[in-house]
Amino acid sequence: MFATTPLRVVAVSAGLSQPSSTRLLADRLAAATRERLTAEQDGTGRDDRDVEVRVIELRDLAVDIANHLVSGFPSAGLREAIDAVTEADGLIAVTPVFTASYSGLFKSFFDLIDHTALTGKPVVIAATGGTARHSLVLEHALRPLFAYLRAVTVPTSVYAASEDWGSSGDEYTEGLPSRIRRAGGELASAVLGRTVSGASRAPGLDDGEDAVVPFEQQLADLRLD
Repeated sequence: MFATTPLRVVAVSAGLSQPSSTRLLADRLAAATRERLTAEQDGTGRDDRDVEVRVIELRDLAVDIANHLVSGFPSAGLREAIDAVTEADGLIAVTPVFTASYSGLFKSFFDLIDHTALTGKPVVIAATGGTARHSLVLEHALRPLFAYLRAVTVPTSVYAASEDWGSSGDEYTEGLPSRIRRAGGELASAVLGRTVSGASRAPGLDDGEDAVVPFEQQLADLRLD
């Protein structure tokens, strides 16, 4: 039986300006995820599924979000955006850094989502800011938020400071493009069921066996993004 339901990846961008570096980062993460999802399917057509990518711009929903917070009634557009997020196979969440945390618009949107609606959903968290000094916002703000929502954040988070755009890194640090590819690959693997809550499949000596890398070992191998 051929699979017909597409894999749905939704990116939420809380950027306010236009053009927006936050939207650009969301687009690049979505493209990396799509590329890996397409590449990791077997290519025979037997089990392959189309990949649908959608980016939700919260700036376009700002008034609807505020109205919903005070009235309890979402507009049709906001309801459709919330449904897209909760029904996605994989989620990318990107916010600009405001006052050393996520933006109020970003938090207000996720406040409208039921705290169990993202249970088990794989998520890439990402942020943009003017300086690398704010990169810890990913760990002290975004990761706890999605832990509360019971989502499964992939190990690699992506922070893009102003100087990261156009930089390929150096011998000591990965550049932004490689971090985007790594995060997109982890999300794609999670969507395809090849990772499970803090452990990922690693190739073993016997192809018939699934070797699992403990979460603690993964953390030891990761650099702070």
